[in-house]
Amino acid sequence: MPKDRPEREAVFHIEVEKIHPNPYQPRHEFNPEELEELAQSIREYGIIQPLIVSKIVRETETGADVEYQLIAGERRLLAAKKIGLMRVPAIVRRADTPKMKLELALIENIQRSDLSPLETAKAYAKLQDEFGLAQREIAMRVGKSREVVANTLRLLNLPSEIQDALSRGEINESQARILLSATDAAEQMRLFRDLLRQKMSVRELRRKTQTGTVAVSPLQNSEHRFWEEQLEEKLGAPVKVIGEKDRGRVVIEFFSEEERAELLHRLLGERAGE
Repeated sequence: MPKDRPEREAVFHIEVEKIHPNPYQPRHEFNPEELEELAQSIREYGIIQPLIVSKIVRETETGADVEYQLIAGERRLLAAKKIGLMRVPAIVRRADTPKMKLELALIENIQRSDLSPLETAKAYAKLQDEFGLAQREIAMRVGKSREVVANTLRLLNLPSEIQDALSRGEINESQARILLSATDAAEQMRLFRDLLRQKMSVRELRRKTQTGTVAVSPLQNSEHRFWEEQLEEKLGAPVKVIGEKDRGRVVIEFFSEEERAELLHRLLGERAGE
């Protein structure tokens, strides 16, 4: 699906009662206070950003009945209903299949930063598991790197309690990614409870996850972290530099066969795939 859009798209004012929820909508949770604030803003200024919908034409005995299915803009639609608007501005997009509806809903929400990290991960998983898209194909459609898609999907490997905390905003995505580096679910939960109890920063949590490695000086830790960050940016995967002055090892983590192949490709070049 091309990322570029026409500079101008026709905006229609559609009756609210004719717009129905999208069963493939990746977003499911809405903050009541934020929804109320949006409703008051719409009451004062109107809906500035049109909704995105697809048209559904149903044949009837007397002709045809036209309805619309929401692709993006559910918060705006809910807020509009809250203040009793009869019509809302919307752009009509073609989406003939469930796969197209999910892709459009996902892309529209991501481009507007409407999804939480976990909602994004679940939407990627649906594209991957139900519609058979590879991570590289998902990345192309949403305008992200394959590594970003893979790392986001890894959030679904966290225990459900940690996923719930991420959804509620009790921890952020960076903290969740650090918890993923723990060796197993029990260790993840121990660190998670310490994180909530002690209100650790990302840096403090990262330091705590590394306490099981060979002890090094603060200067060495700083140098190790510098090279870890450089390698992580280059490889798109978690990296740990472990050791002392003249001896140690570099650990690169991967979590699927696809990630392993991608790492080998990046490390060895084209020949790794031959």
